[in-house]
Amino acid sequence: MVIAAGFYATGLLSPASAQAPSLAMLSALDEGQWEVRFRDGSDSKRICVRSGFELIQVQHGQAACSRFVVEDDATVVTVQYTCRGNGYGRTTVRREGAGLVQIDSRGIAAGLPFEFSAEARRVGTCE
Repeated sequence: MVIAAGFYATGLLSPASAQAPSLAMLSALDEGQWEVRFRDGSDSKRICVRSGFELIQVQHGQAACSRFVVEDDATVVTVQYTCRGNGYGRTTVRREGAGLVQIDSRGIAAGLPFEFSAEARRVGTCE
């Protein structure tokens, strides 16, 4: 406690550095229906994006998962997540525009490994 107070006083530690990352890049994406096209030729998937976080857990859908932010900058976010009893994943989303991103993800879902690269593009409004 005394050491932390010393770091605050010298400016080596600030309250802002203790805050959780915001993942602002995801919230800046356009809301609506997005189509995820997998590079391996698998069938595409449509996702209703409201916050951008939906693109982090493509394999785990709406499952309640805990997240750990690995990278958070203006054009790229990387998030590692764990879905208790349903696996885990690590996803990188790279923004190319408000309606276009590149996704790389890998992990375990329903007891099986997954790994994919995809392009996701906004295609309309959510139904």
